[in-house]
Amino acid sequence: MAPGADLTPTIAAAVEQTCFSFAAQRAARAIGRRYDAALRPTGLSNWQFTLLMMLIRDEAPTIGALAHDLASDRTTITANLKPLERRGLLAIQPDAEDRRIRRVVPTDEGRALLARAYPLWENAQAACAGQLGKVGQKAFRSAVDALST
Repeated sequence: MAPGADLTPTIAAAVEQTCFSFAAQRAARAIGRRYDAALRPTGLSNWQFTLLMMLIRDEAPTIGALAHDLASDRTTITANLKPLERRGLLAIQPDAEDRRIRRVVPTDEGRALLARAYPLWENAQAACAGQLGKVGQKAFRSAVDALST
């Protein structure tokens, strides 16, 4: 199609039906709504649950490591950590060996909330797994992994 050519409803429909990005965003919103609904009693969103769960490691992650692992940027991660920090669910602390490095650690309150949220997450996870079936789960993970690298 030449620059400046008119877009038609047929072209728009073809993009909607074939675009991987559109399909991924649509699926992400639908899946996210399911997990958000399941986690609602805890006051956590799906994204907040994910952020807090990423803190349960042998070594507390840095904001940069979280950004990398979540395919995000440091600014977005920092902005999303702030409300959780204000709620007392996590703390951002200097590294024991290099005070310039900041590590994100869950507080006792954050761990307790995650412990209450985990069974709710398991229910949402089981519902999604059931809807996909065994073959669908493997295909989904394979497709996500292929497009995420």
